[in-house]
This record gives sequence, C-alpha cells and structure tokens, in this order.
Amino acid sequence: MSVYLKDEHIRLSEKLVDETRANGGLAPVNLQKFYADHDRAKANPFDKDIPQCPLGIWMSGECVYAELGIEEDFWRYSHDQDWRLSLNKAYNDRAENIVGKRLLSEVRSDPDLKYPPTKELPDVFEGHNVWKAGSWWLEQAAHTESQLAAILDRAEKRLENLREFLLPENWEQEKERLMRLDVKPPLYRGQRGPVTFATSIYGVENLLFLLYDNPDLAARFRDLILKAMLEIARVKDEEAGYTSETAPHGFGFLDDNSALLTPDQYEFFGYPILKRIFERYSPKPTDWRYQHSDSAMAHIIPILARLNLSAVNFGPTVRVDEIRRHMPNTVIHGQLAPFTFSRNEEVNIVAEFLRDFEMAGEQHGLLFATAGSINNGSRLTSLRLIMTAIQRYGRYDT
Repeated sequence: MSVYLKDEHIRLSEKLVDETRANGGLAPVNLQKFYADHDRAKANPFDKDIPQCPLGIWMSGECVYAELGIEEDFWRYSHDQDWRLSLNKAYNDRAENIVGKRLLSEVRSDPDLKYPPTKELPDVFEGHNVWKAGSWWLEQAAHTESQLAAILDRAEKRLENLREFLLPENWEQEKERLMRLDVKPPLYRGQRGPVTFATSIYGVENLLFLLYDNPDLAARFRDLILKAMLEIARVKDEEAGYTSETAPHGFGFLDDNSALLTPDQYEFFGYPILKRIFERYSPKPTDWRYQHSDSAMAHIIPILARLNLSAVNFGPTVRVDEIRRHMPNTVIHGQLAPFTFSRNEEVNIVAEFLRDFEMAGEQHGLLFATAGSINNGSRLTSLRLIMTAIQRYGRYDT
C-alpha cells in the first residue's frame, strides 16, 4: 500500500491514468522533449536551472520476462550470452516503440578481454556464494562465537599476504597480456555494506546477540572487515598501476540489513567502516559516496548524514522530506516503491511521484527512481507513464 499520499495526488493521478487508457494504454508524452530536458537535468539534480525532475528508472534485465511473456530463467540469462542478447534485442524493440530508447545492452562481451576472477571479501572470511531461488546468496560461515573467532584468526593470517591469497595462479600471465591491450584490471569501489556482509557471514540473530553479549569480538570482526576492505582495494589499485595518490576516487555500499541495528549499534559497527573507507577513497567534497539500503532504516539516517553522502537509495517507507531534513546536499534516488512499479499500480505510480516531487520542493535534488531494485513485472508502459507524469507535473520551469 502506498504511503503518505494526499487526496490531491490521487485525483491528479486518476486523471492522467484515464487519459492514458483513452490513448490506447500509452501515456501522452513528448518523448523528444522529455529526453532533451532529462539530459539537461541528470548531471546535477540540484541545479536550479534544470527544466524538470530527472529520471533514474531505466529498467533491468529482470524485466524481460513479463514484457516478453516468457518464463523466468535467471540462471540462463546470467550465463547464456546468446540467449540474453536475443532477449535484450526483443525487449529493446518494444522499448524503442514505447519509451523511445533501447534500454538494455546488446553489446557482446569478449571473454578474451576479461581478467581471471580473483577472490573477494567473502573469501577472506570463508563465505561461499551459492545459487538458489534465482540469485546468488552468501552462505553463513560461522554459527558460534568460537567459530567466528577462529575465522577471524585465519582472516588475520590471510591479510599478512593478501595479494597471494586474492590472485589466481595465471594472474601475472593474463595481466601482462591484457595490459598490452590497454585493458586494466578492475578496481574495488563497491561492497555489500558492513551490516549485510556481517549478517551473511555470521547470521542475523547471531550478530545482534554478539553486539550485546560480546562487544569485544564484534569490534574485532568490524575492524577486520575494514582492514580487509582497505587491503583488497590497495592490492587491486596497485595491480592496475595506481598509487595511493593517483588511484581514482569514489565508493558505494549496498547495505539492506543496516536497518536491523539500533542507532547505537550502527554507530559502533557500521559507521566506522564507511567513515574510514570514504576518508580513503572519497576524501573530496565532489567524490562519490553512495549508500543503498532499501529497507526501513530511517532511524540511522542522522548517523549516515555525517558522512556527507553524494547520493542515497533508501526503502519505500522512508520519506523524501525525512531524508532531506538530515541530508540537505544529498541526491535522493527514490522513492517509488518497487512493488508499486512491478505490480503496475498506475494511479499509485503517478501519486508516489507527485508526493516525492512535492516533498523535494524548491530544493530539488530528487532523481526519481525506485526505492530499491527494479523487478520483473515492471512494464515499459508504466515507465512511459512516469515520464508523462514528470513532463506534466514535475517541471521546475513553469
């Protein structure tokens, strides 16, 4: 159920939806003007001279199934490049007709230009990714305090020579070949957030009890996560030929489970990791500092606000005005509920935009997007409806 909607939001939404249905199900939008105005707005949503609210919903590969009327097969879509590209092409043919653009990639990747996979943060803490329920899941590695302490002991040993642990045997040979082709190895500039990562390794309830019952072990866990992240980033920077002075800036976190901690717990466990990583990789005011937590985590917003985040994407129950009160200079990616979009609740889709645009007000800084992932079921006609709502009700130059 959509929240914080006014009667006026519903009235205007119903009017636009009625027009759309009278137009054969396609919302009446001037696509050429929309994209011209959007291109001016997207670079800086805070700019006072932008003509309209920018849009941040450009669909995802998950959306091909409902749009094309085929059965979901996430594994095949992830692993069968020919099939994926054929679906993307068919989807883009529809997208071009409905929203005026081809939205999904049709570019074939060359396996000969990819570096061999390296170990990552979960490997340092003995976590294993498994495929189930249509996605990768990081399985729990420790179930008791003694098991966690033993994993931390072994993690400390790995950190003594992390480069050797991370890189595969054929790394030097492949790196030499690919560097001759001017292909640098990928950097480490994004991570599953510290709370979500820790709950994956040790379990949700276990972490909560640990914070109450054994704060010393929890602090050790926290500090080793941070140390491992800094070391992984340093190794990968050096492999790509960067020094601490020349390495590119910017870092982002995806931390849905941050909502599970109290403010005091988050300040103790999660905040120190983000603070140090941003100090190292996003020290300048213009550097990218991003946090995604599509959960009910409004209670930790005042703590996150100290990090001067560039952009945030929070859960659908977190209001734009609530975020803005604590984060006056942060671009808000949201706050359309993903299920409102994936269920194609046309009236609520428009009404949620009206709500968020009104809350952002003259301060601007809203990039209208889903408050979380874009899921199968989300239709191109609904995206076009959002574009119409922005063009009609989301302008700054009227």
